[in-house]
Amino acid sequence: MSLWRLHLTIWLTRVAGWGTFNHMVNTQTAQLDSIFHALSDSTRRSILRDVAGRKKTVGEIAKPYRMSLAAVSKHLKVLEAADLIRRERQGSFQMVRTNPATLEPAEQWLAYYHQFWNKQLDALQKHLQENPDPAKSE
Repeated sequence: MSLWRLHLTIWLTRVAGWGTFNHMVNTQTAQLDSIFHALSDSTRRSILRDVAGRKKTVGEIAKPYRMSLAAVSKHLKVLEAADLIRRERQGSFQMVRTNPATLEPAEQWLAYYHQFWNKQLDALQKHLQENPDPAKSE
């Protein structure tokens, strides 16, 4: 970390009294990291899609996959750590359901960059239309 960045961090957290703000930024970053890590695996995305329709038991979730129950359980733990799913006990079964509200920060992050890149690409298109390639006109 550069000296300037360290000084700025100290100023924001101690001098300015923005420790709460800095904590919120770090918490949001950690939450997004956890969500995107969980979604980075195709099996976990598939599991999330499976339980989006209705609650399922761990056995029902594991059935279509060619892996052990323990391997599916590890995937569920990653999804649970990201708060993308919730488990609840019903009798002797563990029922798994989605927690769609958790995806909201990721959706907001993606929407921001979607809008950003659309603006950038629109500006590039406008520039190219206003300044045609002189090499093509020869």
